[in-house]
Amino acid sequence: MQQPRTQRQKEILEYITHFIERHGYEPSYALIARHFGVSSKATIAKHIEALERRGLISRTRADGTFGLSVQTASVDVDATCEVPLLGRIAAGAPIETADDRETITVPRFLLGRVRPNRVYALRVAGDSMIDEHICDGDIALIENRTEARDGEIVVALVEGARATLKRLYRFGPEVELRPANAQHAPIRLHASKVAVQGIFRGLLRPAT
Repeated sequence: MQQPRTQRQKEILEYITHFIERHGYEPSYALIARHFGVSSKATIAKHIEALERRGLISRTRADGTFGLSVQTASVDVDATCEVPLLGRIAAGAPIETADDRETITVPRFLLGRVRPNRVYALRVAGDSMIDEHICDGDIALIENRTEARDGEIVVALVEGARATLKRLYRFGPEVELRPANAQHAPIRLHASKVAVQGIFRGLLRPAT
């Protein structure tokens, strides 16, 4: 495999690699630019294009969404899969999800080891998870699972009617659904009023 041509390209490649390993999804151009103190996203785009020409980065577009992946020998970055898009999930005030049965095409690498038939997608509404780089309009990829470890980002059904995306923590008989935005307060309820409906596994960001 070829190597980056410049030190800045090398630094950007390493940043994207580490970001995906930590968060499970790709950083936006704006995040990369902010990390390196660059004012123009166009400058970052040129570096990304150079890395793509050298086979080190793959940019994927599917169903109006945008993604980045780091090329590795063990991952087929061209592989895609279909997952159902069920509606919207709040990253702010909880709102009900729709039952649209629409499907979207997702780059397979975003799901990691999770089987596609265990994944569904929800559009994010609100900004309460913005410090986790989960923004309004993004598409969250959710593993269909009803058990979660403390600290995981979950889809939680609150009082049987409202769904929200938050980090989950347990405190004795209570559950706290914690946002990633200091301007939003956590939701704390008895555990009987909160049902985990899925675990956040990745993100698709709409193209701009």
